[in-house]
Amino acid sequence: MTSFDLILRGGTCVLPWGEAVADVGVKAGRIAAIGDLGAAHAPQVVDCAGLHVLPGLIDPHVHLRDPGDPAVETIPNGTKAAILGGITAVFDMPNTTPSITSQAALEEKRAYVQGKAWCDIGFYVGAAKSNIAELAALEANPDVCGIKVFAGSSTGDLLVDDDASLERVMRLGRRRISYHSEDEYRLQERKPLYAAGGPHRLHAEWRDVECAFLGTRRLMALARETGRPAHILHVSTAEELVYLKDFRDVATVEVLVNHLSQTDEAYERLGGYAVMNPPIRDARHQAAAWEAVRNGTVDCIGSDHAPHSRAAKERPWPATAAGLTGVQTLAPLMLDHVNAGRLTLGRMVDLMSAGPARVYGAVTKGRLAAGYDADFTVVDLKKSRTIEESWIASPCGWTPFAGQRVTGWPVMTIVRGQLAMREDEVLGSPQGRPVLFH
Repeated sequence: MTSFDLILRGGTCVLPWGEAVADVGVKAGRIAAIGDLGAAHAPQVVDCAGLHVLPGLIDPHVHLRDPGDPAVETIPNGTKAAILGGITAVFDMPNTTPSITSQAALEEKRAYVQGKAWCDIGFYVGAAKSNIAELAALEANPDVCGIKVFAGSSTGDLLVDDDASLERVMRLGRRRISYHSEDEYRLQERKPLYAAGGPHRLHAEWRDVECAFLGTRRLMALARETGRPAHILHVSTAEELVYLKDFRDVATVEVLVNHLSQTDEAYERLGGYAVMNPPIRDARHQAAAWEAVRNGTVDCIGSDHAPHSRAAKERPWPATAAGLTGVQTLAPLMLDHVNAGRLTLGRMVDLMSAGPARVYGAVTKGRLAAGYDADFTVVDLKKSRTIEESWIASPCGWTPFAGQRVTGWPVMTIVRGQLAMREDEVLGSPQGRPVLFH
């Protein structure tokens, strides 16, 4: 009799070639077989009848703030939030305190993660004008998903805003670079136009379409000149999405769930809890984001999970801290969009599993196929539920989607064959490991 460590029985599996009701057999943390395994044995068999089994969802854009302020977010709490929301791997940004800009800082963070992360984790390293010469060596670390460049709107010393420095970064190394592409010069030039204490909707006026579009145009010119592949994070404008279609030889594209799910009405409703960079924009840009999802311009979707304390979010604008929680609500919101007919479940999986794995070169992640890691997000597409702040695991304790009713919910999270979450219950101990990249 064939034996496995774990069998998922009778779920509708979202496979690279379509959906099929099948069993999935797991051995030593990898997918060993898919099909009719009725005669097989395993010490753990999970009934998935009536549920959909997805390849483990990845959030490629999170700020776990660790090292930083544990009252706002930590790697243990942020990765627990991830598995509660059906996410099996996260890629963590480098703008911590201190920033991850050196081999020593990276090694310290890698050692800290062991035994503390509930899901698998990849690390960005930050580009600064002071470490450009080291970036090629830093990106060669097997658990580094890539270099992150803040070409505008940086925290701390992570700002590379002039063309000469940006070109130096691009000419050293070979892997795809991820960019926050707002134009710092335009931001600073326009900042004096806005008085303290203005309404939060001015955030989108200050950080306007041209601010984002100008940053992306500059980066594309340099990427084309140097031949260095680029990944433009959180693209927020219709203008950029149309423009980027002509740069598929050097560029991939991320859109955030926020820009798909919210419009500028959120400023009146949520105040500072709608403030993020780049900003939430009007319905024209949201419609363009959905069109880009449908026509294939978008390669992956992330949350840009960036917690702040309530006090920091409630400061008068423009002192309001920019950034929203999101890793725990990413999958429920996207499943709700699937139920609303805005995209298919297969397209969602492409954007949230295969897409991030492809863009960043994650090894054995992103597909429900033999030989891949046994990462699964098991969802109930019919389950309707209200997002509540009492469910949020991040220490800051809030979500901009509180009170929103969604249909479609993650009911199990399995990381490399280990059941990490089932029906809101976190199981076992933290088993997360660093993700490996090509």
